[in-house]
Amino acid sequence: MTERRVRVRFAPSPTGALHIGGVRTALYNYLFARQHGGDLIFRIEDTDSNRFVPGAEEYILESFKWLGIPFDEGVSFGGNYGPYRQSERRDIYKKYVGILLERGKAYIAFDTPAELEAKRAEIPNFQYDASTRMQMRNSLTLSKEEVDTLLAEGKQYVVRFKVEPNEDVRVNDLIRGEVVINSSILDDKVLYKSADELPTYHLANIVDDHLMEVSHVIRGEEWLPSAPLHVLLYRAFGWEETMPAFAHLPLLLKPEGNGKLSKRDGDRLGFPVFPLEWHDPKTGEVSSGYREAGYLPEAVINFLALLGWNPGNDQELLSMDDLIRLFDLNHCSKSGAKFDYKKGIWFNHEYILKKSDAEVAELFKPVLREHGIDPAQYTDEYLTRVVGMVKGRVNFVKELWGQAAFFFVAPASYAEKDVRKRWSADTPRIMGELQEVLRGIADFSSKPSEDIVIGWITEKGYHMGNVMNAFRLAVVGECKGPHMFDITELLGKEETLKRIRRAVDALA
Repeated sequence: MTERRVRVRFAPSPTGALHIGGVRTALYNYLFARQHGGDLIFRIEDTDSNRFVPGAEEYILESFKWLGIPFDEGVSFGGNYGPYRQSERRDIYKKYVGILLERGKAYIAFDTPAELEAKRAEIPNFQYDASTRMQMRNSLTLSKEEVDTLLAEGKQYVVRFKVEPNEDVRVNDLIRGEVVINSSILDDKVLYKSADELPTYHLANIVDDHLMEVSHVIRGEEWLPSAPLHVLLYRAFGWEETMPAFAHLPLLLKPEGNGKLSKRDGDRLGFPVFPLEWHDPKTGEVSSGYREAGYLPEAVINFLALLGWNPGNDQELLSMDDLIRLFDLNHCSKSGAKFDYKKGIWFNHEYILKKSDAEVAELFKPVLREHGIDPAQYTDEYLTRVVGMVKGRVNFVKELWGQAAFFFVAPASYAEKDVRKRWSADTPRIMGELQEVLRGIADFSSKPSEDIVIGWITEKGYHMGNVMNAFRLAVVGECKGPHMFDITELLGKEETLKRIRRAVDALA
């Protein structure tokens, strides 16, 4: 028997921003497909027309482009199994609804919302199933003539799947092992609605997965309760041989407390739960995104990959190639994964360190422009050296400005606490002497300058800490920053002397 080609899919609904949990699901599908030389399909589930949000589909596609997760086929990518947007597959679904009706595996139900509500009030925990279906208004209780009349009159209806009771349904899950559910707890799910001539999620997914030759369905744990129904649907169509393997991923949990990660958790604790900033067209609400918050896409990928999966060793920093090579569903956790957003910040710091100084300098240029600095006024070598001195101190590229502003703008004020501690009545005189020493240095690079200045301080018997901190305060504006003589080498002799003179005048 020829081994089946690995084909997986990610099928979001265009109902709003893409949750970070959905990103992780797509990532795991991508890693699995790449590791097995298979295909990743991008499908849009837009059968719920009432929940459609303009711009959501474009947002989802842009998110994956930023994250570096490419699809092999699907909406906007093309392929031989289209259309890939479910709203464009109405006729296909109608055909398969007809097959289920013909085989007696489904039935037409005419119950109105009011009738259903009345039944719920009459029967506690009412469920439309084998125990109640014969009390309802459907093609199992009405004559063929009555059904035909109602259809001819254009009465709205739904098609329900006929679940046979008291049957153990076995779902072989690649993460959780065998899951057994008794069919009596399942309701007769709605598969199709005449109101919009569209199927529900359950039918559309089974038909699409079969026709698109999906080999594995890797999705969130929240879909596990629907797996038995999907198994029954495959059987009803006679597609057992092509049924995909299921893998239900652990939930992403709140950073603290219990329950599933939500946008409210991000708002409360100050981290994004969406890949990109989202502007809700209905409410006007703006939600933060990882891209706009300053995260590097490769850091987000690495962070998400390790939420609910481990590589089988202690390695934490994993490139996309590493992840593809090491990914194994057997190493996925069965229990939920706490969303440690602080670890995400750590990953971003580490990926800034991994990048070359020149790469980070390019990312720093837009930040400079935001602060009124034209990067074109500085050489790439200058910007790269600045970044090299301070990038180890930041978690985000935007924070470089706070660490490096003095390389571009001379201090106009001086940190009060440092002035109180480091600037005394003698300091102007000593700074005047220092200016003369600096002016006489022929090679103003870091090591020669340091040797001369330290030698002068020692010879004079001055307090090393007081002199050096006053020097730093004059040049930087506060007593912090990289190695002092690395700073002065980059600023140059004239700029260094000018800043000392300005500090002496300002603090006299």
